[in-house]
Amino acid sequence: MARSIWSGSLSFGLVNVPVGLFSATQEHEVHFHQFEEGTSSRIRYKRVNEDTGDEVAYDDIVKGAEVDEGEYVMLTQEELESVEPGKSRTIDISDFVDAAEIDPIHFQRSYYLAPADESAAKAYALLATAMRKAERVGIATFVMRGKQYLAAVRPQDGVLVLATMYFADEVRDPRKELDNLPRRAPARGKDVQMAVDLIDALTTRWDPKNYRDTYTDRVQELVEAKKKDRVVVTEPDSAAAGDKVVDLLTALQASLDKSKAHRPGNARSVEKLRTRAREAGEVDLDELGKKELDALAKELDVTGRSRMTAAELRRAIEKARTRSSGGHGRRRAG
Repeated sequence: MARSIWSGSLSFGLVNVPVGLFSATQEHEVHFHQFEEGTSSRIRYKRVNEDTGDEVAYDDIVKGAEVDEGEYVMLTQEELESVEPGKSRTIDISDFVDAAEIDPIHFQRSYYLAPADESAAKAYALLATAMRKAERVGIATFVMRGKQYLAAVRPQDGVLVLATMYFADEVRDPRKELDNLPRRAPARGKDVQMAVDLIDALTTRWDPKNYRDTYTDRVQELVEAKKKDRVVVTEPDSAAAGDKVVDLLTALQASLDKSKAHRPGNARSVEKLRTRAREAGEVDLDELGKKELDALAKELDVTGRSRMTAAELRRAIEKARTRSSGGHGRRRAG
């Protein structure tokens, strides 16, 4: 079971619901360590006094705020805690708003809220049901890890989801930050209508499963290939391949023609991968990268494949083939 990263209570009106906060998302990119080139020696970072060069223990470090160039005011953790809001263990809902009124630029990161214990379950379910029926999002503030957050709380399939948000003064004004914003749209009516037609042709229902982190897949394939001293052949960059300059109307027309075969997200590349996986029965599994093994495992309904390494996927695929062939699976399917 996951452990809560924050615990306290969710408050609205005179109702207080003991809750725990849990991460709702996880990143799956490949993590790298740093080494000195030409060696297997890891690079480590230390907390060092820049004047003496001596390493400093974590407990001996205090925070300092710069008040002038080269001048700092030192603050202890106790002093910082003394100015935290009084309800530092409370997610205090002060308002309810229509979710459509919130510009997505304000959202940071999502978390799940769960009742702290069985005694809090009834009040938790009541709030989730009421918010779903009212079709409103609760706006709250709370303190976590020494920082105050603005947050939006909403129901999703019976679970309350909290999204931390940027305060208004943390969102930059594009008119002040960007130099090349057009004062008015110079496009002709025909150009605009063709662009609208293209948007309509590419419009589909939102389904997050249509999209895949293909870059991480390629990195994992590269790691697997390097592990086996193999070379990875990459596809040419489609953007670089089309350096020919065309006018806007011609580009829109070509895009509109191409959109007739449109499929949501990067589903075409995923389907291409599945086709290669289906053909993989004729090749050695050792020749396949992780993303191809994953696609083949999906075709064979291998459970738990998302948590498997490439080697584990190969073993699981062999077992699945063995079962489907009546116990006569081979390393090289034929």
